Amino acid sequence: MPLTLFDTMSRAQRELTPLDGSTYRFYACGPTVYGPAHIGNFRTFVLQDLFRRVLELGGTPTKHVRNLTDLDDKTIRVSQEQGQTLTDFTRHWTLLFHADCAALHCLPPHIEPSAVEHIPHQVRMIEELIAKGHAYAAPDGSVYFKITSFPDYGRLSRVKERELKQGASVSDDEYEKDTLGDFALWKARKPEDGPNFWPAPWGEGRPGWHLECSAMIREYLGDTFDLHSGGVDLVFPHHENEIAQSECCADSGHHGFAAHWFHITHLLVDGKKMSKSLGNLYTLADLAAKGYTPEEVRYVLTAAHYRAQLNFTFDSLDGARQALAKIARAERALAARAGQDAAPSYESLIGQDPGPFAPAWTALNHDLNTAETLGHVFTALKALKPDALTPAEALAAWRGLHLILAAFGIVLPQEKADEVPAEVRTVAEARWAARNAKDWAESDRLRGELDTLGWTMKDGREDYTLTRK
Repeated sequence: MPLTLFDTMSRAQRELTPLDGSTYRFYACGPTVYGPAHIGNFRTFVLQDLFRRVLELGGTPTKHVRNLTDLDDKTIRVSQEQGQTLTDFTRHWTLLFHADCAALHCLPPHIEPSAVEHIPHQVRMIEELIAKGHAYAAPDGSVYFKITSFPDYGRLSRVKERELKQGASVSDDEYEKDTLGDFALWKARKPEDGPNFWPAPWGEGRPGWHLECSAMIREYLGDTFDLHSGGVDLVFPHHENEIAQSECCADSGHHGFAAHWFHITHLLVDGKKMSKSLGNLYTLADLAAKGYTPEEVRYVLTAAHYRAQLNFTFDSLDGARQALAKIARAERALAARAGQDAAPSYESLIGQDPGPFAPAWTALNHDLNTAETLGHVFTALKALKPDALTPAEALAAWRGLHLILAAFGIVLPQEKADEVPAEVRTVAEARWAARNAKDWAESDRLRGELDTLGWTMKDGREDYTLTRK
């Protein structure tokens, strides 16, 4: 089943097909490693991971490149403030980012280049842009891209259709989204940069932030590749600037670069924009301190459509806990009927028939409609009666469920051996079946049996919970 995805450039959903007919090659803007990544950052990274998983599980191999921004205004400023070398400072935050990604079950990118490691590549691009008349050196030794030399500037963001302030040049790595001007390719050395500068034909300094992605894309994916992704905040100016400098360097002329643009909408926290001043900028460690697991965080981050604004709340985390427990109980029942005692490997699920979860798989391949997908999952689980299935039917359903779980990157919570004894679970399942069959006498009898065993069963609309007395 082909995956269709909304394309920011064309403003339309398009079917994804590898340009080379074999491997889908995509680039994702990675983190700036100057502090811990927060849940807003991870919404983007987790949904990019889900995108990759859907492609791979559908049978399309991928080449995933994600950069590390270890050189920009922020990394230099904070490392200087803390008296650390840039290398030591960014290494610490890179290791934490990798640990958080692993906790959230994100597949590592196939290639993860850093900005500092690719300064020579960026210098070469600047030399080409100057030689072709698309860039110029300023008196202080900085180099700027001349946007008037690229008539197509603004086609991704429709920036020319908006009211913008005009500026001759913009030296900051990140600048206001209502400013339009020539942007820095090379930033001349300043005293506050400390030892963080490199030689170049036009003077000592370091590359501007926008250039690193273009240089690394060119190195690992070439002038034209399948898809570029990032948060919606990167559409302008970052991705617009990437297009300009990359297409002006490309031998093939413009209208190359990314064939598809995949942008992910920001989240809110309790209905408000995340900010340090509001105290709602949460990291994975912050949420762990409040008792929430990475699996629960990932479930919430993937539960809303990537183009919808997710409202992240503690109620949603509690709901994720309940949803994961419900799926886990259903999975265990199917596994028992199918005679399975371990989850299938990711690789074994590639090309798997979704079976009764076909509507969920279809929704996922239609613009990554995760919200609709989860709705179909719970509808299918409610309809499935493991005891009424043959072992072969249970196995097909179990593997179909795991296909969806693998696409979402969901690892189900494990039931502890002493948490709910098997005898108690058996009685509870029998009582739940009697209740649904409106056999009230049997339901009451089994409730009494649970009471004797020392457990209380609380009924919900679609599920139940067990607590020790």
